[in-house]
Amino acid sequence: MHNTTHSVIEDIFALVSAGLFVAFGVFLFQSQDLMVGGAAGLALLGTYAVDMDFGLLFFLINLPFYTLAWTQISKRFTFNTFISVTTVSILTEQIPAFVDISHINPFFAAIFGGILIGVGMLIMFRHSSSLGGVGILAFYLQSKFNIRAGSFQLAVDSTILLTALFFIEWHLVLISILAAICLNMVISLNHRPERYFPTADAKTKNKKRNAKGTQQEANVASELHPQNS
Repeated sequence: MHNTTHSVIEDIFALVSAGLFVAFGVFLFQSQDLMVGGAAGLALLGTYAVDMDFGLLFFLINLPFYTLAWTQISKRFTFNTFISVTTVSILTEQIPAFVDISHINPFFAAIFGGILIGVGMLIMFRHSSSLGGVGILAFYLQSKFNIRAGSFQLAVDSTILLTALFFIEWHLVLISILAAICLNMVISLNHRPERYFPTADAKTKNKKRNAKGTQQEANVASELHPQNS
């Protein structure tokens, strides 16, 4: 009864939808000069240092990581992650043409934006995808050198937020931490694969074993969640 595989059409529709959630969350963050971790955070920092849009920077930053994803995880995961990253890159640049926010409370932007990005990432995880970036490198370092992915990702994200102090007000960095907490809570409270495979008979367990490869990709994606990007 529990089939974790998806068709190509299902994957594409889900990942584009997820990309819209993430892109709108990033749009809210940008409107209030808030930060996030992972490749998205690096791209946001980059917009302060160079004259480039977030979407293009986010796309370029992710390019080197696809090789690791292809060789260390799976081709399907790499392809789906490329779709997710490309969708977010395009939509973050197009949303301002359709949405004009004259006023928004930064705390609301942090909470709602964090939740939106978290929901988008959950959808990506269910479809063997992620926002790529530093999380893929973290997974590689863990698998090859036994460096804990979570610890590495936390170190990178903390560095990004500390570096942001050179570009944005300190209170905005604190609000960005609130956004990160909301994002991570959405994922940690909802991405629990065992909840979707309740105890059942042997036949159901066999089906679970057949779906093991797909589930492993989803678990890899959850390890890559950075708050991540």
